[in-house]
Amino acid sequence: PVPPHHPNPHAQTYLDELISIPKGSTPGFSFRKLWAFTGPGFLMSIAYLDPGNVESDLQCGAVAGFKLLWVLLWATVLGLLCQRLAIRLGVVTGKDLAEICYLYYPRVPRVLLWLMMEIAIIGSDMQEVIGTAIAFSLLSTGRIPLWGGVLITITDTLFFLFLDKYGLRKLEAFFGLLITIMALTFGYEYVVVRPVQKEVLKGIFLPYCSGCGREELLQAVGIVGAIIMPHNIFLHSSLVKTRAIDRSKKEEVQEANMYFLIESCLALFISFLINLFVMSVFGEAFYHQRNEDVHNKCVNSSVSRYASIFPTNNETVSVDIYQGGVILGCYFGAAALYIWAVGILAAGQSSTMTGTYAGQFVMEGFLQLRWSRFTRVLFTRSLAILPTLFVATFRDVSQLTGMNDLLNVLQSILLPFAVLPVLTFTSLRPLMRDFANGLLGQVLMSLITGLVCAINVYFVVDFLPTLRGLGYLIPLGLLLVAYVAFITYLLWTCSIAHGARFLARGHYSRFSFDVTVD
Repeated sequence: PVPPHHPNPHAQTYLDELISIPKGSTPGFSFRKLWAFTGPGFLMSIAYLDPGNVESDLQCGAVAGFKLLWVLLWATVLGLLCQRLAIRLGVVTGKDLAEICYLYYPRVPRVLLWLMMEIAIIGSDMQEVIGTAIAFSLLSTGRIPLWGGVLITITDTLFFLFLDKYGLRKLEAFFGLLITIMALTFGYEYVVVRPVQKEVLKGIFLPYCSGCGREELLQAVGIVGAIIMPHNIFLHSSLVKTRAIDRSKKEEVQEANMYFLIESCLALFISFLINLFVMSVFGEAFYHQRNEDVHNKCVNSSVSRYASIFPTNNETVSVDIYQGGVILGCYFGAAALYIWAVGILAAGQSSTMTGTYAGQFVMEGFLQLRWSRFTRVLFTRSLAILPTLFVATFRDVSQLTGMNDLLNVLQSILLPFAVLPVLTFTSLRPLMRDFANGLLGQVLMSLITGLVCAINVYFVVDFLPTLRGLGYLIPLGLLLVAYVAFITYLLWTCSIAHGARFLARGHYSRFSFDVTVD
């Protein structure tokens, strides 16, 4: 049987182009096939390299040195496990996560899920705007004001639409170029600063943080929130549909799952290295540096005009993506500052794709509403630019980068609304058949979901004491109750998918049904 609601078959995806897969003459691994499957994983990995991630990396290095590199490694591994589920769902069913949600959830929950993902997408686009504005300010030595950099981001959306006309493979190649630019620029900073390799390796492989307190714990929690983005799971489940796979043949589905997973491992390994470069650079050069030391160094450097942004006191220097570039310029020359800015510009531009495509996929899937590329980009960018432009015009760069920190927290809070649905449907045997999650996979993903929820509880508990007055506490309390209620609902449906069939009543009896691909 088929669920009563069925999406329009003529509105399959935002990416209508299908890439054919070469037929291998011999069984076994084929580099030609891997090349044909290469693309979606690298587009997905861009979300692991946006300005929010870069800022989280450099703050973590400046606060904890190399002590939290292992958190970065395991956060990337957790991200890979989530992306693996997105791959399997898209490959096995021929539908993305948003389309599956449309088929199985009633109207109210799926509209709420769509709203949560739209908030995540707009937040991600705001980070792209912030990163681009700061990069232009650094590259122009302050001649382009922050609000001017924000307005320039309007033009990059037009460039993106222009590039989009040339086909999927060229689009994938362009974002591969952006990742290469980030690897070269941040790799250059790593070579110039020359961190102690023994300490770097110890930080990666020894899961221990001696002498760490509340500040280091907050940074560790922030890494997990910055690395795994909720809308990226929806994005990846749709990107894998761009390869021509015969889903009636189990061997082809297995092969596609294998090659997509290999490609995702390669892409996330590269993103891990880039994040590692940033964290190690700031862990080596700026761990527990004092404002006065940085100020004196800047006064006697080739970028002395920036010295005034550091007060002459003995407090530990507070870094962000703007001050991070300035400090690199003060200690290692103007070239380090400009190369840093180019890397931040590439990180910011890459987020445009994540927001635009993810936005279109979730809108098509949840609402069965198909907008033109231009309309979708205009909608997302308008909502992202207005608050960012306000902060850039009436506040300084510290408020702009502080906004980046808030957006990282927002992504973490919204993460359960992607992890729980993808865990639910990849464990649903009538839907996934032989490819449903096994016991080990279910346990692992349940632990990851529990970790994400624990991180969010920690954020809330840490944030509540900073509020003063009922005017803040009452609306926040109501939001918290609604948030917990919706998470409980998603856990309930997840329990049905994991075998608690006695919970399935009325509309939820469809969790016993399959979905026809065509």
